[in-house]
Amino acid sequence: MKTKIYLFLLLLTVGNAAFAQEQKMSDAEIAAFKQDVNVVSKKIKTLSTDFVQYKHLDFLSKDIETSGKMIFKEPNMLQWQYKKPYNYSIVFKNGKILINDEGKKSAVDIGNSKIFGRINKLIVGSVSGNMFDDKEFTISYFKVKGQNLAKFIPKDATLKKYIKQIELTFDKEEATVVQVKLLESSEDYTRIVLKNKVINAKIDDSVFTN
Repeated sequence: MKTKIYLFLLLLTVGNAAFAQEQKMSDAEIAAFKQDVNVVSKKIKTLSTDFVQYKHLDFLSKDIETSGKMIFKEPNMLQWQYKKPYNYSIVFKNGKILINDEGKKSAVDIGNSKIFGRINKLIVGSVSGNMFDDKEFTISYFKVKGQNLAKFIPKDATLKKYIKQIELTFDKEEATVVQVKLLESSEDYTRIVLKNKVINAKIDDSVFTN
């Protein structure tokens, strides 16, 4: 069970920016960008969005594509619901991970695993855009085709075994996350594109029952 959860978490952490022309931000641009994102992220009480996930494996000629819906409610309730090509949902709530694998339900206590806790924090942070922690990451900032790109390299050695780098792409005008890319320790990566976002609509806690 833990192996399956680890694999799911690796898949999460979301037009590839790596092939676009990246231009480093100046110190002034970084400060302005972080300010914009922080202002917006503090206003986000709820967020729901469709997503398409592309899993790139070096030995496959074509990326594995899945899609579904993600729902977030502050401070830390989060649901990822895969709808195609299978039904699978995972909820982060009250220090627990709740899993529903096509009707087969299970739960894991995040408190029993330091790495689960850290990854949970990363996932919530990547959704809300609130990840600018210099103590946890080495962060670099770029401009890419009218978007802003932040690259996060974990400083924690244990976490680094699972996550080599996280890349968040932000809409320049709205200052919200539109793409999450996670690079694993190998050459494999996962890219998640967020679309049809709805911010601060009423979301009942029952949504996160799973």
